[in-house]
Amino acid sequence: MAVAIRLSRGGRKNRPHYSIVVADKRNPRDGRFLEKVGTYNPLLAKDDANRVSFNEERVKYWISQGAQVSDRVAVFLGKAGVIPMPAKKNNPKKALPSEKTKMMLAEKEKKRADAAEAAEQAKRDAEEAKKAAEAAAAAPAEEPAAEAPAEEAAQ
Repeated sequence: MAVAIRLSRGGRKNRPHYSIVVADKRNPRDGRFLEKVGTYNPLLAKDDANRVSFNEERVKYWISQGAQVSDRVAVFLGKAGVIPMPAKKNNPKKALPSEKTKMMLAEKEKKRADAAEAAEQAKRDAEEAKKAAEAAAAAPAEEPAAEAPAEEAAQ
């Protein structure tokens, strides 16, 4: 029989209280267990002595019988010095965005770049129109003088 030392949740909604139990791995989390060996109250301060309490002798016995310790309980036992402190797990892929999120970000970035390009193009067009207006304002003053003799010659 595969045996695990794990947490079993109790307490009401938003007020959790856990029991550290020895149970068959096939049983549900809050289901039947072989022995209750301790408690964990996450609502207490981290430095409170009553936050985690367990029977060290029974835990050592079950570990010697081949019980597997869950990750969270292993941290408790490691801090208490019952077993070596487990290595911290690092899952760098967990922090990466999903494919759908990557696609959405790429689309947003493309829209942002297109909008910036359109704004830049509008700015260039406005400058060209301003230059053309300035040139047109300066050029008509010279052109009427050239057209005036042509009108006189036609009469």
